[in-house]
Amino acid sequence: MSDRDQVRIFDTTLRDGEQSPGCSMNFAEKRRLAHQLERLGVDIIEAGFPISSDGDFQAVQAVTQEVRRPVIAALARCCQDDIERAWQAVKSAARPRIHTFLATSDIHLLHKLRISRRECLERARDSVRLAKSLCEDVEFSPEDATRSDTDFLCEVLEAVIDAGATTINIPDTVGYAVPEEYAELIRTLRQQVRGIAKVTISAHCHNDLGLAVANSLAAVSAGVRQVECTINGIGERAGNASLEELVMAMRVRPDRYPYKTAVVSEQLFPASQLLTEITGVPVQPNKAIIGQNAFAHEAGIHQDGMIKNALTYEIMTPQSVGVPFTRLVLGKHSGRHALRLRCEKLGFQLDRYELDLVYRLFLALADRVKVIDDYSVLDLVRQVRIAGASAQRSSTEAGSNVDIDPRSPAHPSPGGDPLLASRLIPTRNETEQQEDYLWGV
Repeated sequence: MSDRDQVRIFDTTLRDGEQSPGCSMNFAEKRRLAHQLERLGVDIIEAGFPISSDGDFQAVQAVTQEVRRPVIAALARCCQDDIERAWQAVKSAARPRIHTFLATSDIHLLHKLRISRRECLERARDSVRLAKSLCEDVEFSPEDATRSDTDFLCEVLEAVIDAGATTINIPDTVGYAVPEEYAELIRTLRQQVRGIAKVTISAHCHNDLGLAVANSLAAVSAGVRQVECTINGIGERAGNASLEELVMAMRVRPDRYPYKTAVVSEQLFPASQLLTEITGVPVQPNKAIIGQNAFAHEAGIHQDGMIKNALTYEIMTPQSVGVPFTRLVLGKHSGRHALRLRCEKLGFQLDRYELDLVYRLFLALADRVKVIDDYSVLDLVRQVRIAGASAQRSSTEAGSNVDIDPRSPAHPSPGGDPLLASRLIPTRNETEQQEDYLWGV
């Protein structure tokens, strides 16, 4: 695989990700997640910000000693104490990296750092030179790059490349950019920055406008070959680019993104689950790739298609991302085919008439509960079977309705109406007269 086709995955879940409110991790939790990130196959793990606390320093140090395959990076501001502390934390790594950063936008220089552009350039250059004297692999990030003056940004990047930076990261720190704009910035830098061809260009996008993944993919198309992201997209404010979405976009759409990553996609869901366990922060149900509903189907038309061929509604298999199986959720939008399949999995082969009776009761129950579990399905089948046997014994006249025990816990009786079953359950002759299209879902 050539470098031109390879996109390196830089995971910052342990650093930027844990800066999310409620997502901080202790020493043991960082170690656990770092081992999972190694199993996941990420290329670089940003293990933390060592100057921030003794605990973070110790956690980064432990990760460097235990996780040997990926590059282990430590973050440092552009100042001597930060850089030296970062080096002390990662120097025992098999592949250490110092990642240093300094804001370059006028709004940050004026209001946050209160330094001039010239001071910014000199501090960035000198800091990278110091980091390079300690560590061969040095990454530099011009914070708030997408709101920086382009000519000044180019000047700073040339200075840090001359000072020895091996990776240049272009952060959309506040999630301000849109894909076309971000891609154009990357192309401009590639054309105007002297020496940039000899370094790796990286993208680091935040999700304030919901565009972090789209911006990252646009950057890859424009020549970026390292993408910085997090599990579940956690991170400051609205989060970072979601690792699982980036990886699977390239894997599912190689016609548009003909690039490879080293990520073991079957480990995506386990990584997501571990992070959720550690932080206690749940993933939204409709989250792409790893959300609870990502491979769940309730609508009858969708369920019918899935039963016939999963490609009708799933563009990837759940197993490809580590999800055990597709879920056909039984609710008020479900159809007969999904109900029949669930009955068969529970051991019941129903003929068309029996299935229709169960389905009518099922719909009435679904109006009262959001999701119908297997126990309720079993009870509905039991009711229909008991009612059928009772009808045969009583030899009632043709066309008479079959009664169902209204006292059953699963009996779909709004307000406890004891006559509902008799209104819902038709005779076999009435069922056979229904239009066939009702059986399509």
